[in-house]
Amino acid sequence: MSDSFPALATTVTGTGPGLLLAHGATGSIEGNFAPVLPALGTDHTVVAPDYPGSGATPVADAPLDLDELTDSVVDSAVRRGVGRFAVLGFSLGTQVAVRAAVRHPERVTALVLTAGFARPDDHLLGLLPGWRDQTPPALRPHIDMAASLDITGDLAEVAVPTLVVATTADSLVRPMNSRALAAGIRGARYTEIDSDHVVMVERPEEWLKPVLDFLRSLPDGTDGAGT
Repeated sequence: MSDSFPALATTVTGTGPGLLLAHGATGSIEGNFAPVLPALGTDHTVVAPDYPGSGATPVADAPLDLDELTDSVVDSAVRRGVGRFAVLGFSLGTQVAVRAAVRHPERVTALVLTAGFARPDDHLLGLLPGWRDQTPPALRPHIDMAASLDITGDLAEVAVPTLVVATTADSLVRPMNSRALAAGIRGARYTEIDSDHVVMVERPEEWLKPVLDFLRSLPDGTDGAGT
């Protein structure tokens, strides 16, 4: 990790197998996951880091880089004694999750990808400038990074159980992007929820059911928190 990249402010809650959260661009753990954190922590040790500029994490001194962000998110769990974990990514966090599975296969044991995309399509690219203009300066690096990302080539390298959750009424990230993620990852499970983008806030119970069912279905130790 470079000197320009701050340590991520991280909370750890719950007990059980490890579950690492990766939030969306301009979001935060509280903003994206607050309604579902208690349920996730019922039978998982939930590690919840905020990206630079989000929550209590300082702004980075240089533009954000996906590999560096991914490594920092993974490190936030390892530093707290959670050495193996499923990664639950939302929106931009799905790219962090996939990249974590490719860069850290010894640690990542499963993926849950919600309202995600491998690369921004024309619809999302068209929304980014206006979104950026309305975003506080501390969070604009999230959007700047998202605009140029493409993890399409990573999908075939994912070798862990994966659940993809599409949001079919999503005004930001269209569901075709989730379908492409599921098609690109070998053996991925796929489900849909009639929701706008932040489904964990809009329809938390509907989202929790397939996510918890998936996590509980994993073989013993697959989503384990062992170091």
